[in-house]
Amino acid sequence: MSTPFPFTAVVGQDDLRLALLLNAVSPAVGGVLVRGEKGTAKSTAVRALAALMPALDVVSGCRFSCDPDSPDPACPDGPHEPGAFETRPARMVELPVGASEDRLVGALDIERALAEGVKAFEPGLLADAHRGILYVDEVNLLHDHLVDLLLDAAAMGASYVEREGVSVRHAARFLLVGTMNPEEGELRPQLLDRFGLTVEVAASREPDQRVEVVRRRLAYDDDPAGFAERWADEESAVRGRIVAARKLLPSVRLGDGALRQIAATCAAFEVDGMRADIVMARTATALAAWAGRTDVLAEDVRQAALLALPHRRRRNPFDAPGLDEDKLDDTLEEFAGPDDEDPDPDPDGPGGGDGGEPPRSDGDGPQGDDTAARPETDDSTAGTESGEGGEPQPAGSGAGEQSAVRAAEPFRTKVLSVPGIGAGAAGRRSRARTEHGRTTGARRPRGTLTKLHLAATVMAAAPHQRQRGRSGRGLVVRRDDLRQATREGREGNLVLFVVDASGSMAARQRMSAVKGAVLSLLLDAYQRRDKVGLVSFRGTAADLALPPTSSVDAAAVRLESLPTGGRTPLAAGLLKAHDVLRVERLRDPARRALVVVVTDGRATGGPEPVALAGRAARLFAAESIASVVVDCESGPVRLGLAGQLAGELGGSAVTLDELRADSIAGLVRDVQGTSRRAA
Repeated sequence: MSTPFPFTAVVGQDDLRLALLLNAVSPAVGGVLVRGEKGTAKSTAVRALAALMPALDVVSGCRFSCDPDSPDPACPDGPHEPGAFETRPARMVELPVGASEDRLVGALDIERALAEGVKAFEPGLLADAHRGILYVDEVNLLHDHLVDLLLDAAAMGASYVEREGVSVRHAARFLLVGTMNPEEGELRPQLLDRFGLTVEVAASREPDQRVEVVRRRLAYDDDPAGFAERWADEESAVRGRIVAARKLLPSVRLGDGALRQIAATCAAFEVDGMRADIVMARTATALAAWAGRTDVLAEDVRQAALLALPHRRRRNPFDAPGLDEDKLDDTLEEFAGPDDEDPDPDPDGPGGGDGGEPPRSDGDGPQGDDTAARPETDDSTAGTESGEGGEPQPAGSGAGEQSAVRAAEPFRTKVLSVPGIGAGAAGRRSRARTEHGRTTGARRPRGTLTKLHLAATVMAAAPHQRQRGRSGRGLVVRRDDLRQATREGREGNLVLFVVDASGSMAARQRMSAVKGAVLSLLLDAYQRRDKVGLVSFRGTAADLALPPTSSVDAAAVRLESLPTGGRTPLAAGLLKAHDVLRVERLRDPARRALVVVVTDGRATGGPEPVALAGRAARLFAAESIASVVVDCESGPVRLGLAGQLAGELGGSAVTLDELRADSIAGLVRDVQGTSRRAA
């Protein structure tokens, strides 16, 4: 077994280490989510925590780590006789992102269960993690069905395995620790709320600290055992402090004043539900115990808020986690107890009478009014920089480029989905054959049986009962009789946005509405677990503004800063998108694509721009790539060019108004492909 990097040797990352230690003192805090860029010791610190956890007393021979002082009465290995126990280190169990459901919750021997009525159960990772640590690296990439199982186990403190009337239940209380890189996508809000605390980590910008990180890492790599030995005293001291804090924890008093500050803070930051209040209370109590105190102070409440609230105050997926510390201090001061400073500060003092934040410029002032009043311009004049001969210059240089405008308020969009049935990554957009969903049929299992189709299994076994010598009431079942249920669920797709950023789209009001529509579709892609990419075209060429990624946040940032201006190289945009899809098919052939072209349909610049755009569009139709054109044309006179483009693509066209989920106009739910058009 390899020697872990010592916890006390981790340089910096004070918040991360504190959050992990508080959970070691009080597992009821609810775990830690560690967010940060790669290479910031996230996994190193988590793995090092396991060595600091106090040893456990477990019932001898119990595969579910029952506590000998209070064994689980429903333990599958029970009932347990009193007295026999053993002591072992606390476990840290790692859940791989690609793990199967059976590996997580355990598996029943279906053949023995049907033929013999025996509950032959093989425990999974949830059983191994009971009374220990369950660690999920890249937790944001975990499949939805595994997330659902984790949510159930975390909420109930138990895991249930049910297969066709045969059920097994066992205790599963664990410290949930997850790490993630936000650039690779965000967590579902339901799972995000299950983490008691969250910390943001980043590499230090101080040269001396970075030097120390490198020095310690090199020393550890050269001699792991020797390096760990040099830190043994510090490790032992921290381990002893954890044990002492655990003993002190029941004696810590959480007074009414501290409780009022906790409740007021959660209300001030408008967090959903009551879990935040409970987590803050437990965290503040653990902080006091860690400090060796029996009373919770205001400083404990403040630190608890900084750890427990940032990930709960996000109002939508594009809000960055964080907490306004000035607002936090004002709230704590306002609701301070009678033994603290005057809770009613001077209204004329610093910060003003209402304690509010100073107004921020959000683009709605005089400058915003001025830009909104600009008239819409044509390609021939908008977004181009002319030399003496009047020739337009490339977009992105000179006065032809207009600065980026802010997106309009997002809205709930209608569902766009890919026709047919796929087999890609689990998600919520298009129909797919999955391990979860409604049962649509049965087949012989390929490899391990995971979902039994009971009726089909019985029908396969029934004709052979006489020749198999059946004499009793039981059904004689052979492995060849077993049938796997085929199920239909939903998959996530690659949604590739192709956005017209040319001069014809540059009118400030129109581009703001366009960005609002794309932002709305990005929100929908976030909720449906899609990958997204962004291609923009303007001037003389197209640009891959964002390669396909699971980070919808990154796409929103690129969209917000997207400038406009220049001619409309529609063909270049389509060809760039086609090339992106070609590369992505090699990387992930199972993930189907949905191309969303946001344009008014115009094509200018170069020889025969309209014909060239038509030929580029027909490439998508020839390969049956699902597509939809969001028609951004406005004004009393409309040319219908976006509809013509949709016809060339073999897809559908929808206006900005029709894109809204609450609009009266109808919208084809499945984005049409050439096969459907031919039918």
